Amino acid sequence: MTGFGKAVVVLSNKTIHIEIRSVNSKNFDFYARIPQHYREKEPEMRKLAQKILSRGKIELSISETQEESGSAVSINAHALKKHFQALNLVAQDLGLSPSADLLGAIMRIPDVLVADQVSLDELEWEKINDGLLQAYHSMDDFRQKEGTALKSDFKDRIENIRSYQKEIKPFEENRVEHLRLKFEKDLASVIEQSKIDYNRLEQEIMFYIEKLDITEEQVRLSQHLNYFTDVLNEEESQGKKLNFIGQEIGRELNTLGSKANNAEIQKLIVNMKDELEKIKEQMLNIL
Repeated sequence: MTGFGKAVVVLSNKTIHIEIRSVNSKNFDFYARIPQHYREKEPEMRKLAQKILSRGKIELSISETQEESGSAVSINAHALKKHFQALNLVAQDLGLSPSADLLGAIMRIPDVLVADQVSLDELEWEKINDGLLQAYHSMDDFRQKEGTALKSDFKDRIENIRSYQKEIKPFEENRVEHLRLKFEKDLASVIEQSKIDYNRLEQEIMFYIEKLDITEEQVRLSQHLNYFTDVLNEEESQGKKLNFIGQEIGRELNTLGSKANNAEIQKLIVNMKDELEKIKEQMLNIL
């Protein structure tokens, strides 16, 4: 959702610079820094931004560069006199003589120099609206390019997770034999081998294997990976849905890790989690 767009609108008496920036946000947040006489159009600017950009923290900035003929500033003579008289009285009370700098100081008081009120011309607004469209679409193009790169990266990382998952199978098949040998060795260390009830031992091993069985988790993980890829390929952006699917993938990996009981499988799961975390880091960039 990060991006930048800009446009320049040249009018007869001024040049208008439009810039728009966005950062990640779960919602649509719109902030505008615009001249006062454009404030009445702010709802339209917001509506247009939401229609094109959908989501993100959007910051719009509009500034003007006036031509000399277009500058319109007047002096508030009444305010100037009032300030001059008040400062003169203070100077006399302090035993100071009024200086030439006094007028310059007064001119810097905000209500002395007054910019003439400017009404928004509809023709001017049409051109500004065209500039806004240009800036918004420029940002959208920026996002599209970033999204294409992220889509490719996500696909690669999902395929990496699939590859690691396939490597689990041979280690999973060896777990039963490994557990049987471990149980026999442990029993032999405490009782004589001739007294071991191997039927009961097999029952205990099967019960233990059932508790550590990861078949269901493997199936669900494969389904989540397929679903993630399907949603990623949809035409309409589905950032929130991808985030939810990513959470489900994480849950299955956590369960696999807790039930694996095998160092090599644990290593593969750590690698899968690493790929998933890299996906999550960029997930907020998806609308």
